[in-house]
Amino acid sequence: MSDWDWARTVNPKDPTPLHAQLGRSIRVAIGARRLKPGDQLPTVRELAVALRINANTVARVYTHLERSGTLETRRGVGTFVVDAPDTDRNQAAREAELRAIVTRALAEASARGFTAADLRRELQAIIKGASS
Repeated sequence: MSDWDWARTVNPKDPTPLHAQLGRSIRVAIGARRLKPGDQLPTVRELAVALRINANTVARVYTHLERSGTLETRRGVGTFVVDAPDTDRNQAAREAELRAIVTRALAEASARGFTAADLRRELQAIIKGASS
């Protein structure tokens, strides 16, 4: 599994669902350029066996990433990272993903007693600190 180091972050003991962990691992690997456009991913079965997770979970992640324009499955050949131009479809998927991230952050902050204003203030402080 040395070629699949990007998948090692999937942890069955983590409370985050496995499909979410695997999807995030693939997106992070693409963002970090550990997976590049044109790279072939392992088959659903290979990855499921290597990670000791259900093949349906891997298939679900691949399908979701294919719909979002991140991966492309070529029948009889395999699944590949797409060299995605900034299309309207890709942009819409990215905006939906960002909205989901923000929604989760708001829900988590609220569950811990913080307000949206608290979250906004902290986010602005982080952004300001990053630009310094």
